[in-house]
Order: sequence, then C-alpha cells, then structure tokens
Amino acid sequence: MLKYVNTSIVFQEVPDEVTLAVNISNCPCHCPGCHSKYLWENIGTPLTAMKLEQLIAQYGNEITCIAFMGGDADPMYVNRLARFIHREYQGMKVAWYSGRQRVPSTVRKSDFDYIKVGPYIAHLGCLKDRTTNQRLYKRASGDDFTDVTSYFWK
Repeated sequence: MLKYVNTSIVFQEVPDEVTLAVNISNCPCHCPGCHSKYLWENIGTPLTAMKLEQLIAQYGNEITCIAFMGGDADPMYVNRLARFIHREYQGMKVAWYSGRQRVPSTVRKSDFDYIKVGPYIAHLGCLKDRTTNQRLYKRASGDDFTDVTSYFWK
C-alpha cells in the first residue's frame, strides 16, 4: 500500500491543467540532489481509493488533473488508482511523475493521460531545462504518447 505525505494545487506540473499533486512517500529512486528527500521514507497516510475520493471532493471542479508524484515502490498500485479515477471521474486527467527511466511493462500506459519519466540528475536539470534527461509524455491515443517536454522551455 502506498502512502502520501501531502497534496497541493499546482499549475506547472502538467501543461494546461489545474492539478492536484499527491506526494507519495517510500521513493526507491533516491536521486542525488533530490528536493524532496523526506519522500524517501515510508511515512504518511495510506493512499486508498476512498482517500482519493475525499481529496477530489474537497477540491471539486477546481481541479482538472490528479498527479501522482512518485509511487515507484508500487507502480501497479499507481496504475490501479489511475484506472479508478478514470472510471469514477469522467474527464479528470491522470498524470504520473516517475523517477524511473522507463514505465514498467506491467503498467498499462493508456490508463494515464501524462507520464513523466527520468530520475533527477542535478547537472542536467529539471523539466524546464533544455538539457534535462527527464521527459513528460502526453497520451495521444491508446498507448501512443507524444513528448511534450518542450512545453516547459522558455
């Protein structure tokens, strides 16, 4: 069972979306230079479908997307939560920010609208840097995704 530590409404993580970012703990990636080292620990509140319903109800129509920030300790569980959101909340977008290089083959990518992959590598920077190794993909159709990382570049 994954746990989350906190949430926030963000405007920069997913292009053109008002996103509820859910910060998930127990991150196995341990990227050097990580800005959220507190998420390396297995702390927080269990992230269940019921808890997601409560969070979504709290913000109602103010949000257009849910972003799972982490969850690499149990990608199949993140996948189940994404499927739940799409089934129960028609029109709500789902994003997953993973620190892994690739999406595990056991994850059904079509359950997500956006997927960010890539560990944070300090000298390459984050998504807003043209030198970044990280990539944000937007689902075009089915399992086809388009790289939209350049949306972050100025």
